[in-house]
Amino acid sequence: MTNEKKQEMTPIPERVEQIEAFMEERIGLGVSFDLGVRKLIVLKKQVHIYYVNGLTDTEFIIEILDQLIDQNDTERHTQKVFEKIENNLIHQSVEEIDTLDELVDQVLSGLIAIVVDGVPKALIVDVRSYPGRNPEEPDTEKVVRGSRDGYVENIIINTALTRRRIRDERLRFEMLKVGERSKTDVAIGYIKDLADPDLIEIVRKELNNIKIDGLTMADKTVEEFIVKQGYNPYPLIRYTERPDVASAHLLEGHVIIYVDTSPSVIITPAPIFHHMQHAEEYRQAPAIGTMERWVRFLGIFASVFLLPVWLLFCLDPSLLPEKLAFVGPNETTNIPIVLQIIIADIGIEFLRMAAIHTPTPLSTAMGLIAAVLIGQIAIDVGFFVPEVILYSSIATIGIFITPSLELGIANKISRFFLLILVALFKLPGLMIGITIYIILLTSIKTLNTPYLWPFIPFRPKALSHILFRRPVPGSKIRPSIVHPQNRYRQPK
Repeated sequence: MTNEKKQEMTPIPERVEQIEAFMEERIGLGVSFDLGVRKLIVLKKQVHIYYVNGLTDTEFIIEILDQLIDQNDTERHTQKVFEKIENNLIHQSVEEIDTLDELVDQVLSGLIAIVVDGVPKALIVDVRSYPGRNPEEPDTEKVVRGSRDGYVENIIINTALTRRRIRDERLRFEMLKVGERSKTDVAIGYIKDLADPDLIEIVRKELNNIKIDGLTMADKTVEEFIVKQGYNPYPLIRYTERPDVASAHLLEGHVIIYVDTSPSVIITPAPIFHHMQHAEEYRQAPAIGTMERWVRFLGIFASVFLLPVWLLFCLDPSLLPEKLAFVGPNETTNIPIVLQIIIADIGIEFLRMAAIHTPTPLSTAMGLIAAVLIGQIAIDVGFFVPEVILYSSIATIGIFITPSLELGIANKISRFFLLILVALFKLPGLMIGITIYIILLTSIKTLNTPYLWPFIPFRPKALSHILFRRPVPGSKIRPSIVHPQNRYRQPK
């Protein structure tokens, strides 16, 4: 904290009665049931301990109280009570502060504040014990073989899970508080001699410039402030709940943002191909990982272009070779094909949203009902032709194949507009739509990073790393897109 900011804050008064009155007025001490103060006499001096129930570890506090009371029997009376207490605190994390604003912030964060009558300072002891769950495998990033731990809603545990994998003395976690009212803990993670200092400064500056009362949606709110996405559907940062994925990106030179209360972290920068990779590719042999990557690319390509191309062939069968004449619908209905596709897409989106909101015991029943009603019965009554259900299902599977949910939904929006253009203008509409699609992606930048890198701008070596899962011993150079200070992963 700068000296200028400290000068603007209220200094801690010498009398504990004044501190107590301030806490009653400022944070509702005596009104809110979870705010408390423990008053002691230590070496003939009044000592107050402020805490928040539910955010602190009671056992640690009891040990500290025992040690403070024992000083009455073991220590001689002295005027240096504050120094005696500080020297005898049984805890590894003790900090001295001198402003009431800091005292309030720390107490509300789950730490305890110890003040001594006649001393205009306070001791802050970290006894936080946030309610939460144990690390477990993320539902959205499962692997067949690999670690089963995942980030949780506690920022302390999340940074510890990362540090467990990277025991480098140059790994840094800079802590900031964001939100005028929430004062949410946000940490910037990077490796000092790898990450680009300019990138670190951009992230730090954007976080410091966030002016909002609270981060109720945690990392999503932070994302919208730092990348200023607007109505662009394509994700400009990547989320992950896996510590191994975050650690791998730190070793590449990326900057990671941790937000307290969120089980996912933000990886910056994140071009589009970063959203197409999955940890499973690196848990298998390079050949198998490469095959899985190509299948995933094919599925993502199909999720965008399969339905528009099929619709084009339906509207203009002359474009089809004779051997592919079977591609078009074999039956006719009174509903235009493009409208059938749109209705099917919306229906599948209904199912996706319903699956999220449906309790687990009922989800199987919902799936059976959906399969019967939307599938077979809709075809039997002539609402859909079978081919619409087939190709819509393949395109939807391509969206589910996409590791990034945000990228999958963005591709679905792009597919919708391609369908409209094909329905209106046929082949010229498809060509215009694909051109606009590529121009849109080319124009996007994520923290000054080209979104289509390494395809545009073209970097052959980097693109080969995208297309092929290289063996780890052969991956000696870090991606140039993050401008790492040390390009080589291994000694030359």
